[in-house]
Amino acid sequence: MKHTAYCVFSVLSTLAVGILAARYAVHLWILAFFESLQTHFSLVAIALALIALIFKRHWYAALILAAGIALCVHSVVMLREFAAPAIAETPSAQAKRYKLLSFNIENDNFENGARIADFILASQADVVEIFEAEPILSQMDRITQLYPYRIGCGAMTPDCDSLLLSKRPFRTQEIRSIGGLWNNRFILANIDMDGQPVNFVTTHLSKPYFDDFHENELDLLARRVNGMSDPLILAGDFNASVIAPDMREFLAATGLRHVLPEPATWPIEAGAYGIAIDHVFARAPLRLISVEQIPDAMGSNHFGLMTEFDVPQ
Repeated sequence: MKHTAYCVFSVLSTLAVGILAARYAVHLWILAFFESLQTHFSLVAIALALIALIFKRHWYAALILAAGIALCVHSVVMLREFAAPAIAETPSAQAKRYKLLSFNIENDNFENGARIADFILASQADVVEIFEAEPILSQMDRITQLYPYRIGCGAMTPDCDSLLLSKRPFRTQEIRSIGGLWNNRFILANIDMDGQPVNFVTTHLSKPYFDDFHENELDLLARRVNGMSDPLILAGDFNASVIAPDMREFLAATGLRHVLPEPATWPIEAGAYGIAIDHVFARAPLRLISVEQIPDAMGSNHFGLMTEFDVPQ
């Protein structure tokens, strides 16, 4: 009985380690879901190996345990690799702080549309970026009283999927498709923030396990971002963690950085123990002060994010 239990848990831990370790040898988009969850699945592998060792002390289970620990440690290292340096709480005399609200509200969440609109209006955000925005389309008249400038939901496009709202007028504006799977999921607005032009970019990428669409979209996004010269802040639903291989390549290519730790946004059932698949990235001289989870998902399957940032003048 003990030997059978040992074999079962050894096999399960080996499968977990093998799936995670595959990323170091070959790119397999079908395993992309596990790549974003490397920290979580490596902890599962560690737990399974420990249970196996309880039933039988054997070198093989110890080896799998060591591999699980190595995978977990490396996932933490990767989470830190592209983090922005910490910013002092005392604001610089040469910089003014602003707020950005970004939130995937889920496109069938109509029963909470009015509630989400109330939250947007009370948020005091300077710029709002909403993904899968159709649930608040019926609330647009009252939203635009406070945010008169918008891209999406009838402005520059007839659909209501990605949406950018601003209290300040746009210097330039653009909405386009990125990749061939979804339409109009890239928005760029250049906004004058008290004399300093800032590029606000919003994007919503496909699932990373939909063939190579996710990687191709990131490649197109990197090219577009690298062509921008003004300070830049990029927020979006990337459907992947920053430790996913194509996300790491994207951050390395663009010089964008994130806060550490990033707040978890999915799945909402996991709360703070989920993973960050919705991100806010910035590139100097724009500085991220804080990115915080909006604790009430308001019927969505994602948590929203409230970001405070500044731009040295």
